[in-house]
Amino acid sequence: MNTRRTLSIVSVLAVAVAVVLAGCAAPTATTAPTGSNDPSATSGPLTGTVLAVGSSALQPLAQKAAELFMVAHSGVTVTVQGGGSGTGLTQVSTGNADIGNSDLYAEDKLDAATAATLVDHKVCVVGFAAVVHKDVAVTDLTQAQLIDIFTGRITNWKDVGGADEAIVLINRPASSGTRATFKKHALAGADEATGVALTEDSSGTVRSTVAGTPGAISYLALSYLDGSVNALSLDGNAANPENIASGKYPVWSYEHMYTKGEPAGAVKAFLDYLAGDVFKSSISDLGYIPVSDMKVSR
Repeated sequence: MNTRRTLSIVSVLAVAVAVVLAGCAAPTATTAPTGSNDPSATSGPLTGTVLAVGSSALQPLAQKAAELFMVAHSGVTVTVQGGGSGTGLTQVSTGNADIGNSDLYAEDKLDAATAATLVDHKVCVVGFAAVVHKDVAVTDLTQAQLIDIFTGRITNWKDVGGADEAIVLINRPASSGTRATFKKHALAGADEATGVALTEDSSGTVRSTVAGTPGAISYLALSYLDGSVNALSLDGNAANPENIASGKYPVWSYEHMYTKGEPAGAVKAFLDYLAGDVFKSSISDLGYIPVSDMKVSR
């Protein structure tokens, strides 16, 4: 075989090998692979913006997740706003927010056609408790007593074992998912009597109003309890994660983060982070309950 023919064969083989190797090379990724719960598992920088709006009960958890997520992904800006579950569901369904945070299922607030356009991401469970001013000397109520207080049939604390002091109701607005959950599971669907009405669904405002109003009562997510108000037991069962997970304490809801259609990019990566093992300990630390810990469902 002459030298020129040998060189030609070698050149052809080299080109063929190069083509095969190029076809086997791994593609470059800029976001976490589908199903990944670790947003740091990327081969390139993640960029974009995420706007989450709605439930004030979920706001502390969403805010903490946003802060930690942005540390890992400096190219992403995650903004969390309150306003109530109704606001969150409306904003995400109209495309004005990427995520709608809600204590309620979408079909409980929206018409069926609109709710059907949303995808539900359950991130945790949160409990709710009736809360009172620190000087109220009542620690436990039966459900019947609680209903009578919130419907206006009982108006003085002495009628439920407390001091001779007027009961001051602190009402939450109609957009509040906390209000809807409390009405359904604590008040058996009864409508609240008129009280000191708050115009915005801010759990922080509820807490400070109850703390500063002698004789006051309202209700809060357990994630907002900081010692400034007292949480009441219901039928002898304290509002705590253990009683909620076991089904002994009934006033709780799933916390939903809805998207319009399946999420992608930074929105998907943020939701994956919330659902992942890395963030699970923060869910418990902030007063929420991982869905996997629940022994009951609804």
